[in-house]
Amino acid sequence: MWGGRYSTGMDAVMEEINASIDFDKTLWRQDIAGSRAHVAMLAQQDIVTQADAAAIDKGLAAVHAEIEAGSFTFSRSLEDIHMNVESRLAEIIGAPAGRLHTARSRNDQVATDMRLWVRDTVDDLDAQLRDLQLALLDKAEAFAGAVMPGFTHLQSAQPTTFGHHLMAYVEMLGRDRGRLQDARKRMNECPLGAAALCGTSFPIDRAMTAKALGFDRPTANSLDSVSDRDFALESLSAASICAMHLSRFAEEIVLWATPQFNFVRLSDRFSTGSSIMPQKRNPDAAELVRGKTGRVIGALNALLIVMKGLPLSYAKDMQEDKEGTFDALRTLSLCIAAMAGMVRDMEPNVKVMKKAAGAGYATATDLADWLVRTLKTPFREAHHVTARLVGVASDKGVGLEKLTLADLQAVEPRITQDVFAVLGVDKSVRSRVSYGGTAPQQVRVQVRRWKSRLGKEQKV
Repeated sequence: MWGGRYSTGMDAVMEEINASIDFDKTLWRQDIAGSRAHVAMLAQQDIVTQADAAAIDKGLAAVHAEIEAGSFTFSRSLEDIHMNVESRLAEIIGAPAGRLHTARSRNDQVATDMRLWVRDTVDDLDAQLRDLQLALLDKAEAFAGAVMPGFTHLQSAQPTTFGHHLMAYVEMLGRDRGRLQDARKRMNECPLGAAALCGTSFPIDRAMTAKALGFDRPTANSLDSVSDRDFALESLSAASICAMHLSRFAEEIVLWATPQFNFVRLSDRFSTGSSIMPQKRNPDAAELVRGKTGRVIGALNALLIVMKGLPLSYAKDMQEDKEGTFDALRTLSLCIAAMAGMVRDMEPNVKVMKKAAGAGYATATDLADWLVRTLKTPFREAHHVTARLVGVASDKGVGLEKLTLADLQAVEPRITQDVFAVLGVDKSVRSRVSYGGTAPQQVRVQVRRWKSRLGKEQKV
């Protein structure tokens, strides 16, 4: 490649640290697509002849077929995917292959390849997240009225429903998809034609190659074009937030599947056993989703650290963008698939959840609200009265709903029999009818809203 300048070959250690083909062969489809668009433009602009362009395009199609069939031999001595493809092209078509690299550099070539790969992967992740949302919506609809404890500080707080709880993750995933879609819009500019760093003197048509590769437009500054990895950073940032959401859900599944909680049962398809304890059902899929989140976040941190000290424009450090990005986005894809499977197979234990929902005096807020609403008691005073009544119930070893009217009136004489209408967990969740609240009717409203939204996406 640069034999005209160098008289000796690389040291073995230099070859080892310099070669990227072991991982950037992932980009072969994008690299060939970019080259075919580039040579078509060169021919259109009379930079290469139509005959040479046709030969190059035919040869690139042959290379594509070989790699797809698994018969292509990648060579580390050729460093990267670009030179591996170009070298094989030369073997197939001869001298015309040498014209392919006219008016471009590996700098703008790899920047284009990476944008194409990340863009394709973001599209796949978005589709997967939509599928996970649909799985959650189906489960939430089926269990919109299944009462369970709502927690703060992992302490019983107020009764909620299983459907409402799952809908929280639908909302989170919606934001995750929005971030990925937003990142995609910004990355959809084509660096091809920026060449090494300053553009080219050839009369190229960058808009033509951008359009051929599905970009909205060419990038506007050649220095930025070859040195920018914001598109990878932004996608990794969105992926990290998404992975964090999946990890939170995975942690809840791990807790819910314990005998101590016994809120859900995972299917055999997403559980494992123990080599020594035959009774065990381990939620390993959830644990691995939780664990793999570190890899996604780690990739973001690693690339930020790579980029933070680089002057313009390109530096070889930027070769380190690939392995972490490939691994992180593939890892996220696997985690989303595992979570969708767990959700679809998950069986909630409705009776156990409902019983747990009443523990810890979870309807205390309902009692305080009743005092405010019915007796016009200032909330701070109602809070104090309710706390005293919780103490009475605790001393008696019963729930608030089991106190007698006399017990209640001993603390607040104005309380009437009507108070018992708000003290059961079913009554509590049904009463929370504010928009976005936990009332089953509100849960179903949100399920319908999301199903309509996702249905419209599919039509588009």
